[in-house]
Amino acid sequence: MKILVIAPHAFYVDRGTPIDLDILLRALSERGDEVHAAVYHEGVDRTYPNVTLHRIDAPPTLKDIGPGFSGKKLKADRLLFKLARKLVKDVKPDVIHAGEEAVFMARYFKATAGIPYVYDMDSSIAQQMVEKKAKLKPFAGFFNVCEKKAVQGALACAPVCHALADLARKHGAKHIETLHDISQLADPNREPTGFLREKLDLPADRPILMYVGNFEKYQGVDLLLEGFAHARSKDADVELVIAGGNDADIETYTQKSRDLNVADRTHFLGRWPADQLDELLAEADILTAPRIKGINTPQKIFPYMHSGKAVLLTDLPTHSQIVDGRVCELAPADPQGFGDAIAQLAADPQRREQLGLAGRAFIEANHTYAAHRRRVDALYDYVAAEFGLSAAPGGATDFQSVPPTRGVPENARTEVRGTQTTNSSAA
Repeated sequence: MKILVIAPHAFYVDRGTPIDLDILLRALSERGDEVHAAVYHEGVDRTYPNVTLHRIDAPPTLKDIGPGFSGKKLKADRLLFKLARKLVKDVKPDVIHAGEEAVFMARYFKATAGIPYVYDMDSSIAQQMVEKKAKLKPFAGFFNVCEKKAVQGALACAPVCHALADLARKHGAKHIETLHDISQLADPNREPTGFLREKLDLPADRPILMYVGNFEKYQGVDLLLEGFAHARSKDADVELVIAGGNDADIETYTQKSRDLNVADRTHFLGRWPADQLDELLAEADILTAPRIKGINTPQKIFPYMHSGKAVLLTDLPTHSQIVDGRVCELAPADPQGFGDAIAQLAADPQRREQLGLAGRAFIEANHTYAAHRRRVDALYDYVAAEFGLSAAPGGATDFQSVPPTRGVPENARTEVRGTQTTNSSAA
């Protein structure tokens, strides 16, 4: 089966959606399907057999394209559509796998070339656009209709979480296979070395609260700092370490930490490589995701929990749709409630240990690469069966979805190498 993946973002970069694309390409590669992936020009090449990476031919001035709606993204998407149109003509794919706004490109190719598509729902486009740009709120109804038509036109939908699966079901999806995020920690059992405490000159007995991720408003870094300030006002003996963000973000939030009088206990590390995440998480005592908006579950909570550390999350559907108080700490999404939870966890090592053990067990049962591979197999075996195409030799033996709780041993992983890469001009 020939699959054209259209992914409207940089690849590969250490960010949620590109990470999801990376594990999708790995799984499709291991199935033996012929895969062509159209992506932006930015990012580092990844190598997989049976996968050819095609990049847009963009001018040097088009760079640093972040997540979410923007003028830069619109320009890149126009180039991506030209590239995809060329690939449809040259490759003649059997199916298109489209993420985010690329689903509307896929709808065009279905109408003009009769190619079915799978809608990879990493988020709700309608909700994301309104949240990102308040001026677009009057158009929310129109965006919802567009999203509904995209869902209804898809051969199958692949949401990343339960809430998006419910949305797809509400919109009338023909088939749904939820591709949950997973942990990709290289060594979830890594022991702390103390390098971070030495680097930041922190006392050995003082708990470290850590956030890793970008500084987009929906991530709740403001809430984290305000909650931390509240915890410190209650004499919580804890240090805050934040990894991620660009120079401008760090400058902005460093100033905010000064304004909140917690700069002496707040430390900014800058961006941290995803392939060294286990080394960093091992140094923390509490890991946090203070997200305040969105319905999709943030990818970061899965490696957080896999590390065996206590995890503190906002008690919102973005998190509570998949985890509860047995495996992590859920706190109100306001500075006082979140700060109280910080203070309580910092003072209770027994509770931290309990949550860490429960969180790791949850991930190992439901959110490893092996489980993800089974779900991708179920999705694409369904696609093959629906259109009478030949299932890849590496695919599953039946067309039923495998419940996430069944899991597959981690030693089922396969190393993959050898991708071709092209920088394609759509002229």
